[in-house]
Amino acid sequence: MTQRLTQEQLSQIVTEVEGLQVRREAELDQQQVREILQELNLPPELLDEALIQLNRRQALEVQQRRNRWITSGVVAVVVVAIASTIFLMQQQNSVLSRVSAQQDGITLVQNSSGNLKTISRQTNPEVLYRVTLKDAPLGKKLALFCNWIDPSGEIVKQNKYQTREINTSVWDTQCRYIINPTATVGNWKVQMFLEGRQISDETFEVK
Repeated sequence: MTQRLTQEQLSQIVTEVEGLQVRREAELDQQQVREILQELNLPPELLDEALIQLNRRQALEVQQRRNRWITSGVVAVVVVAIASTIFLMQQQNSVLSRVSAQQDGITLVQNSSGNLKTISRQTNPEVLYRVTLKDAPLGKKLALFCNWIDPSGEIVKQNKYQTREINTSVWDTQCRYIINPTATVGNWKVQMFLEGRQISDETFEVK
């Protein structure tokens, strides 16, 4: 079946053939090149080696262009990855910066009510520092730690832990410490930190 062409296709074919003809007329065969070299007093026997070198140089230029494109692509991917990481970190920091303590208090393990201000060391009590967080990020786990500080300012105990996955914006958490009978009497302090930022503290007296 003979293929039929539209007028537009015919025009495109004519343009393509003309281009091929121009390129072909501009090309020289090896005999013509040898004659030109002789006219320039250059040794024509070096033509083959010169063609090899020319092909190598052209291939090298193609490879270098390809490598530049690959390098540019890799750099672009790295830049996007870094920008995305920075953006996510900023978002995470912004979310964490909104978390604060809604209320806090010190209780004993066996008595979770009230907020103790005085604790007797003679009973070897286990003390809880209970904190209610607000604006906790849903679906996240928070890294918290508490410092228990004696009257001299020394950190005698540090609790480090990670919460379960947060499922409510108001979240209860706690740190614990056992005060033994040899503990220093006086005013103590407990502090709670979120990702290194202090969010609450409470003082109490040990007798």
